[in-house]
Amino acid sequence: MNKKPDLLIKNIGLLATPQGNRSLAGTDQRQIKYIKNAYILVSGQDIVELGEDHELPSQNISADNITIIDAQGLLVTPGLVDAHTHLVFSGWRQKELALKLQGVPYLEILKMGGGILNTVRHTREADLAELIKNGEVKIRRMLAHGTTTCEAKSGYGLNFADEIKSLKAAVELNKLGIIDIVSTFLAAHAIPEEYKNNKEEYIRLIMEEMIPVVSENRLAEFCDVFCEEGVFSLEESRLILECGRKYGLMPKMHADEINPLNGAGLAAELEAISADHLIQATDAGIDEMAKKGTIAVLLPGTSFYLGENFARARTMIDKGIPVAVASDFNPGSNPNESLQLPMNIACLKYKMLPGEVLTAVTLNAAAAINRAAAIGSIEVGKKADIVIWDAPDLAYIFYRYGTNQVKMVIKNGKLVGQGN
Repeated sequence: MNKKPDLLIKNIGLLATPQGNRSLAGTDQRQIKYIKNAYILVSGQDIVELGEDHELPSQNISADNITIIDAQGLLVTPGLVDAHTHLVFSGWRQKELALKLQGVPYLEILKMGGGILNTVRHTREADLAELIKNGEVKIRRMLAHGTTTCEAKSGYGLNFADEIKSLKAAVELNKLGIIDIVSTFLAAHAIPEEYKNNKEEYIRLIMEEMIPVVSENRLAEFCDVFCEEGVFSLEESRLILECGRKYGLMPKMHADEINPLNGAGLAAELEAISADHLIQATDAGIDEMAKKGTIAVLLPGTSFYLGENFARARTMIDKGIPVAVASDFNPGSNPNESLQLPMNIACLKYKMLPGEVLTAVTLNAAAAINRAAAIGSIEVGKKADIVIWDAPDLAYIFYRYGTNQVKMVIKNGKLVGQGN
């Protein structure tokens, strides 16, 4: 141990973590390292040592020169990573709930001026300061529920000024240091009302005006497209994502959520880092993703909230696709900042095992946002993003639902949140 530790987490009843610097697939996804009666030593932001309590070196470790956190015999895991959120927006959409309960399809709500376009109007009206203020409330709530890193998409501006404003808000929220935020450019989220009869011009605006500025100002790392019937076709999605790649934005896709357009196959062909949703993914698309190692980011909370089918997670895992689970936090189809309920649903509806879900919301989620080398597991050299759960073992946090199971959160080597 070369670095002098300044934090000790001791008396860990059970440490549970996946291992590695890349996504895990197939049976590897359920392989969790367990250490009973464990400790973790941290220097600055980094983990420098871990093991069983009886192995803890006593020299230079005391309350006089190091912060000591007693885990009280509880479960410890890596901090949760939410790999798909629509964090930056203004306005909620509770008035659409009755329409959904009456069975009105989402695309019909969109045609009525609701859905994404409703949020677009509110987001355009909000200034940068308001978006930052609203976002801070949301990320503090995420942190309290164990999320230490999240991806944040734009997509509620849908014009040059407001897409840039949304991405700037995410950058400023990241600077707060509450949680780490990784930005994705998603101007191809819907066709704005002013371009409903001229989609080609909106696509030109995205490709020729927005993407170069996003890249030049380093406002995002990824480019995403909502590839869906009535929104962006396969070929339109290809053009936008290839343009983004030319400017250094890695491709992601909203794929096969409502209709089986074979967005999964396109994501694999383009070597996108992930394909997300995948409720209607075809066998052929799944096979293509398996060949390319494309990460499937599945969003069980959205299926639950909308009363839709659930993605075929078991099939994907069995075919060797790395599966991540994310919240899809947004004001329309999953207004919930916590990853814990999607974790529960992934067990109950996807039939994923607790170890598979833990990997899905830590290491595989980190890989889906190109962060697996730094976060997603508790290992020497990785960042000390750690959750202490009010739970005796891993199964308990999936068995319980509807209450916050987080006891403490350590972010970048500092105790930043306490729950129960």
